[in-house]
Amino acid sequence: MKPLGYLATLLWGVFAFVVSQTVGVLVLWWLYRGDAAALAAEPYNGVAITLVTLATNAVEVALLVSIVALWRQNVGEYLALGVPRADDVKLAVVSLALFIVGGDAVIYLANQQIVPPFEAQAYQTARASGWLLALAFAAIVVAPVGEELLFRGFLFRGWIRSQRRAWIGIAVISMIFAGLHVQYDAVGMLQIFGVGLLLGWLRWRSGSTLLTIGCHAFVNFESSVETFVKVHWFP
Repeated sequence: MKPLGYLATLLWGVFAFVVSQTVGVLVLWWLYRGDAAALAAEPYNGVAITLVTLATNAVEVALLVSIVALWRQNVGEYLALGVPRADDVKLAVVSLALFIVGGDAVIYLANQQIVPPFEAQAYQTARASGWLLALAFAAIVVAPVGEELLFRGFLFRGWIRSQRRAWIGIAVISMIFAGLHVQYDAVGMLQIFGVGLLLGWLRWRSGSTLLTIGCHAFVNFESSVETFVKVHWFP
């Protein structure tokens, strides 16, 4: 298999991301009828987040698949959609559990909020509108698929060319991954960077993006549970 070059991978990845985000902006414009003030008053409305997440990730996945197919590559093989080994799944579960517990402990000891305000706002507004299940589906299923196919699938395939320099590519991909999560503060972005490193390592070790999709979904599920606890038990 001949992957796209380093620059081509970057440019096509940026293309897929920008086009998908443009679609997200159009969805927001349609939802708020161009009323920027209404959007600014409630930037993390759960209904809006759900619709944008569904639209942007659907477009991004379609573009990535099309790019790989046009390169005359097997999509499943290029994006590493093979089933992971049982040992890698076990390692992933243990690693994630340790990371989540350790990460939450550090945030708590640093006197930071474990559940960011935007997550609580999204949950509450989605619940009020009857969109809570749709929001959960978007956050736990759709977002991990789109993000992992871009970062641990497409970019990983194009940039990780040797075992010796794998960590350089994993670190760069993780920095981009964290930097695009602008809804988080500095501490949150640092945690996202750590998640990116862990997912990159699991992708490198297992050779499976399906594994990182599952791990990403588990992280988002755990975050959703924490948001539920925060909203209902510690408002």
